[in-house]
Amino acid sequence: MPSNNNSASKVSGQLNSVAGTLQETVGNLIGSKDMSRKGATRHTQGEAEISRAKAGGYVQGATDRITGKKDAIMGSVRGDKSRQAQGNARHDKGQVKVSAH
Repeated sequence: MPSNNNSASKVSGQLNSVAGTLQETVGNLIGSKDMSRKGATRHTQGEAEISRAKAGGYVQGATDRITGKKDAIMGSVRGDKSRQAQGNARHDKGQVKVSAH
């Protein structure tokens, strides 16, 4: 079954995708069109959850990159080395998130 909460999860999506594929296969083997159809639906829902989780991670990473760059620039302009370093760190963290998705 798809996750009941609003946050998409790659792990939950993968579990649902695999479980759906298994259910669909068993349905095909035993001749149960209903089981096969339900399995295909569960697989599709799992794949959609994976896609939502990836998109959410990408958006969060892009937001971190932009906010981090802004903070680094503001720190540089104001001579605040601490803010500049924190901004650079957040930018880099965002870059890793974007690259992972």
